[in-house]
Amino acid sequence: MEIYKDLSNPASKEFEQLLNSQFTKNKDLEEGKVITGTVNKVTNNFVFLEIPGLKSEPILDINELKSMGMLDKAKIGETISVLLERLEDKKGEVLVSASKAQKIQGWDKLVEAYDNDEPIMGKITGRVKGGCIVEHIDTGSLMFLPGSQISDKPLKDISHLMNEPQKFKLIKLDKVRGNACVSRREIISSFKKEDKKIIVEKFKVGDIIKDAIVKGYSSFGCFFDVNGDLDVLVHLQEISYSRINHPDEVFNIGEKHDLKVISVDLDKLQVGCSIKQLSPDPFEHISNYELNKVYKVKVVKLMDFGAFCELEAGLATLLHSSEISWNKKNVSVKKNFKVGDEIDCVITEIDKEKKRVAISHRLTIENPFETFEKKYPVDTIVEGEVVSKNEYSIFLKVDDLDIDAFLHCNDLTYLTNGEEELAKYQKGDKLKVKVLEIKTTEQKIRVGLRQTQKNPFDWFNDKKINETITVKIVSSDNKGLVVKPEGCEMDFIIKKSAIAINAADARPTRFTGGERIDCAIAKIDLDTKKVVLSIKLLEEIQNKDAISKFSSPLSGKNLPFSSLSDELEKKDKKKEDK
Repeated sequence: MEIYKDLSNPASKEFEQLLNSQFTKNKDLEEGKVITGTVNKVTNNFVFLEIPGLKSEPILDINELKSMGMLDKAKIGETISVLLERLEDKKGEVLVSASKAQKIQGWDKLVEAYDNDEPIMGKITGRVKGGCIVEHIDTGSLMFLPGSQISDKPLKDISHLMNEPQKFKLIKLDKVRGNACVSRREIISSFKKEDKKIIVEKFKVGDIIKDAIVKGYSSFGCFFDVNGDLDVLVHLQEISYSRINHPDEVFNIGEKHDLKVISVDLDKLQVGCSIKQLSPDPFEHISNYELNKVYKVKVVKLMDFGAFCELEAGLATLLHSSEISWNKKNVSVKKNFKVGDEIDCVITEIDKEKKRVAISHRLTIENPFETFEKKYPVDTIVEGEVVSKNEYSIFLKVDDLDIDAFLHCNDLTYLTNGEEELAKYQKGDKLKVKVLEIKTTEQKIRVGLRQTQKNPFDWFNDKKINETITVKIVSSDNKGLVVKPEGCEMDFIIKKSAIAINAADARPTRFTGGERIDCAIAKIDLDTKKVVLSIKLLEEIQNKDAISKFSSPLSGKNLPFSSLSDELEKKDKKKEDK
């Protein structure tokens, strides 16, 4: 083996140069990077490129350049950008792609335009489902144009837009999938916005716009066209001082009206106008009206909570549903009035700051509660008809007065449970009741049925605590006895603990019902009408009386032979006397 040590000869230096060029790594020659090559040979099918640093010449298919529209680049000396896919494939050749390089370069430009919010130039090349395909003119990249982003107004035909270079705005980029979405509408709107801002800046609050044309209306207002340059809105509340339900009640499409500018919003590029402010405010005439006086008003609008009425043209007032009737709550305004009705009302409130006037219809009619109080004062016996009832009360209608008197179940009877007694009465029944309470301001009348009957509790008026009475046992259960005092219509309960002193004898089951027994009054309260009866108390009273009557105050007299010493003393005295 021969080793060359002398590298000074020309052949050795040439070999060293070739070797260094082969193994020196060029940082630009990395797989996945876009590089530039020079055409050094062209055949019928291929284009050969010269790229310094590669061990072989990359080859491009001539058809690839044709599909890209770059056939004019297939000339010796022209430069072409390609993507270096492989430095060496299985065959030892370098793989490059011009089309992939174009896509990568195009995507980079799109990302830069998107980040800088800059428009790009493109042309619509075809239609697809949901929109169109746009080709980026600089790079040939394809992007999606949604149908909603073609224009700021619906277009039935877009043939005039096809293949025409125009500006688009990038609105979405998917870097992972490599998809781009553009908008033509944003470009159009931005131009219009700049033009609209110039137009809006010309208006000032207080300006009068002459001959604006009614363009359209909705439930909240009317739109007017101003000289074909700007659309302005007149809100429903700014159309007239009178209440109106919809602009079509006042306007017709194509009519001309003068407008007053009341607001200018340069951020939203909106101009607000008013028609009613061109005429005097009818509220200035409110000084012609006085509180608590009756006036004729006209119903102009019905709502769930009340009705809007007019004292005169444009001078609106509110009639709340609570001010329609004296006795009915949550009155349906629509069932009582209709638009156009003229009714009598009293002015109850005038708020000059808020320009509000409140009125009342019920104040123009007689208060039925005051009429009732005059005709049937408290403690009067009246006859009423049951018109309704609920789980705890009955409502009665008295005479022809349109009010209901309240009868609680506790005021039905003295004898039984009030809720049980309530079940006996039906709608249409006639009852004679006593007026117990009248609250005119609160619109309440309370009556009672049991107050018209003899109070069975009066039986206890001459009774006292500890007094003995005779009762009849009505029934018994584990809790005690139900008894009725003789001569009284009321039932009372003797608790189990009050049946006997001896616990063994305090059994309700000892009694079957119908027996007559004596008991004592343990408690009596005439005000609250409460009575407590006790057999045990009677036994205690009787035992106490027996002890005080038959025993001595000395200790031990209650024992069986406590009196034996007294008997012996008596015998001794008899012997001495003899």
